[in-house]
Amino acid sequence: MARPARPVRLSPPTWLTAGLKPAPTPIPWAAVLRASVALSAPIAVGLAVEQPVYGALVSMGALSGVIGDTADAYRMRIFNIAVPQFFGALGVTLGTLVFGHGWIAVAAVTLVALVSGMISSIGAVASVSGLLLLLNCVVGAGLPMPGPWWKAPLLLGVGGLFVLLLSLLGWPLRRTAPERAAVADTYRAVAELYEAAGTPTYDEQRHAVTASLNQSYDLVLARRARQHGRAPHLVRLLSQLNALVPLLEAAPAAQLRVRLIGPLPAAIPAAVRELADAVEEGRTGTPVLDLPAPERPAEKAVDHAVRYAATVVHKAEPDPYNVDDHLGRPAALRVRARRAARAVLLSEASWRYGLRLALCIGLAQALVSLIAVPRSYWVALTVTFVMKPDFGSVFSRAVLRAFGTAAGLVLAALVLSEVPRGWWDVPVMVVLAALIPAFSAKGYAFQTAAITPVILLLSDMLNHQGFDLVLPRLYDSLIGCAITLVAGYLLWPESWHTRIGDRLADAVADTAAYVNGAFSGDDRTARHRARRKLYRDLSTVRSEFQRALTEPPPTGPRAAAWWPLVVAVERIVDATTAARIRVDHGAPAPEPAEVAAVERELRELSDGLRSTDTLVEVRVELPGDESGVLAPLRQEVLAARAIAGPDLR
Repeated sequence: MARPARPVRLSPPTWLTAGLKPAPTPIPWAAVLRASVALSAPIAVGLAVEQPVYGALVSMGALSGVIGDTADAYRMRIFNIAVPQFFGALGVTLGTLVFGHGWIAVAAVTLVALVSGMISSIGAVASVSGLLLLLNCVVGAGLPMPGPWWKAPLLLGVGGLFVLLLSLLGWPLRRTAPERAAVADTYRAVAELYEAAGTPTYDEQRHAVTASLNQSYDLVLARRARQHGRAPHLVRLLSQLNALVPLLEAAPAAQLRVRLIGPLPAAIPAAVRELADAVEEGRTGTPVLDLPAPERPAEKAVDHAVRYAATVVHKAEPDPYNVDDHLGRPAALRVRARRAARAVLLSEASWRYGLRLALCIGLAQALVSLIAVPRSYWVALTVTFVMKPDFGSVFSRAVLRAFGTAAGLVLAALVLSEVPRGWWDVPVMVVLAALIPAFSAKGYAFQTAAITPVILLLSDMLNHQGFDLVLPRLYDSLIGCAITLVAGYLLWPESWHTRIGDRLADAVADTAAYVNGAFSGDDRTARHRARRKLYRDLSTVRSEFQRALTEPPPTGPRAAAWWPLVVAVERIVDATTAARIRVDHGAPAPEPAEVAAVERELRELSDGLRSTDTLVEVRVELPGDESGVLAPLRQEVLAARAIAGPDLR
């Protein structure tokens, strides 16, 4: 008897709806307050002096500053807000100069889009700078600005500087508090890592530690790069951060020890948490540790690491010449600028992203020049946000922007139809502006839903069209999304293997070099730097895969199939570190032939990843001492080879 057919569930695929789930992140209340004040105060001042247009332009500049205010350290905020504001002022100046010049304006905005896309590959600040350069150029070329030509960039710049001023109000009282809190949070993340040893959450917590350590190093080293002298408080923070390296190296050995013997004593993560409190409070003195006596190599490694970190954390004046640095101090600004310029001009990826963005912007500008599209600059604005190369999947952003715009328009329609223009704009902006930082942390669609009514309200203050702005905004957004999907996505079928497979292959090759260096006489500092570089690269690879998971077939399913290999490579790095730590604390060193065999398998795996887009299971023999320190590492390598490799069967 035939079984009855199961009902078919008509639900959208996961890759389509993933971005519609809000991220579980806390609300940044300080940023919420800054956004409310920064965007509403200029409107109030403009109304008070009977120049609402000027107030709207200052508020637009403040909106750009709110979007760019993503750093915790005060000196980083200066850099993250002021530099993009300069590019935003340049963009609106160029746009204003070509306003109303037809095809000259189309060509100028397209050229700016090329530059914007290319410089976005340099880094986070350059990305926001490129975004504001293009956004303000599009606005300047699409909207009449108050004359003379310098007035609009000046007003926009004032808005950005107002946000910067608000963000720096706590600097005299808190100075290094953000950096100190970041280092303390990294210590707490390490404590949670030790608590997670031997549990299914260990890998997830290790990723959290990597992200926290990256952020702390970026904050502290970024400040050190600008310090001509030896600032004692920064030297101390950096020495405390470097003291975490032995703890991180010992963590994989502790994980292996938990698997073989049992859980770690609770005193170990408790001691690390106490160190975190000492870092945040700036305590010094003689540390008091109550740790169990270590017996095995892994236990000795953990005990030594905790005691070393306690000594460094509680030392009032660390040696300023013994902290530069396990990662290497950042190069001078002039050197980094030359490197960035060379990378932009010679990078294939930089040109590819720049050309894609320029093509889409050029099509958007040409379309609105040939066809009468209401509020035509919205089309190019939509393309700019969706096509930003470092914001994630182009396809998913187009879909999410459509949903976010629709949700934002519902709120905008209520505001524009029910709230009278004038002084009522001030309290309305207080509420709407607060939603931007609160929603931005939840995801791209939520950020779009928050920004849409704010931009519409400011645009209405410049154009006085009221509710008539709502439907044209929706049409323009849909047109912009369609241009992006066709010209920026379908016509550029980038090879998934080239974008992600090669990066994973590079990480595997670097892992092979790390295995060789760990047991061939590399000094401790060289091993530290190689391991940190590997974890950073693997973090980038993981982010690329997570973006690919939101792509439609075949990219999304292919990324899901390759995901276990990313995890396997991370476990290989951990197993290598654990083996090296055990050798450092008394375990017999492996034979050179064993090390060479592991390295050979990893290099073969790397070559295989470059030559195929299809996973091929490979069964290999990797003999060695089953009781030696490399036994767990060989198991991880065999597991990775069983997932993917060249077809040698």
